[in-house]
Amino acid sequence: MRRTYLHPLPLRLWHWANAIIVVLLLITGTQLRLYGIPELPRHSPALIIHRYAGWVMVASSILWLIYCLATNHLGRHYALRRSDVKGILSQTTFYVWSIFKGEQNPHRVSPDEKFNPLQKIAYSAIMCIVTPVLVTTGLLFSDILFVRNYILQWHIVKLLDTIHVIGAYVFAMYLIVHIYMATLGRTPLSHIKAMISGYEEEPDDSASNGVQQGLAGR
Repeated sequence: MRRTYLHPLPLRLWHWANAIIVVLLLITGTQLRLYGIPELPRHSPALIIHRYAGWVMVASSILWLIYCLATNHLGRHYALRRSDVKGILSQTTFYVWSIFKGEQNPHRVSPDEKFNPLQKIAYSAIMCIVTPVLVTTGLLFSDILFVRNYILQWHIVKLLDTIHVIGAYVFAMYLIVHIYMATLGRTPLSHIKAMISGYEEEPDDSASNGVQQGLAGR
């Protein structure tokens, strides 16, 4: 079994803190959607938690971006390469069919190639498109720099609300898939443990090759 250090401490701390923020936002956002903001009192716990969790989400996104720019995290792990484009079909086949036959994942993780092609596409879409949309529309609903006054004058509240809610639905669906995919490691908890310890454990290629060669020689 080989252990590969994949997740630096700053990213692990950010990941779990951000997970708590996202869950709070989804729960309170659902409550706001069900009851309607006009029906809730101004000091409703759901409204207050959603507002402050939203501000923490803004700070979290900024910190993530600073870290990525400082360490070239985006370029190293999110950028699609030619080999990734060629591997999209095989990775899709693995998730749809091969994994249920017990076949090995075609993507081998390494410190420079943490994500497979589908993960790169999904994470890039969430972090570079969906999250900025949610953060921006959420900010526009607040009183930041008196922008809300202009929004009310331009009568685009419903438009912003629609965009924000669609983004939240997309994020919620992604979260469900993300949790499911986190159970597809060597064991159902191996990926989760890796996000705690930083180390991903995978079968050693040299060991497995040695076993195969030994069997072939019999």
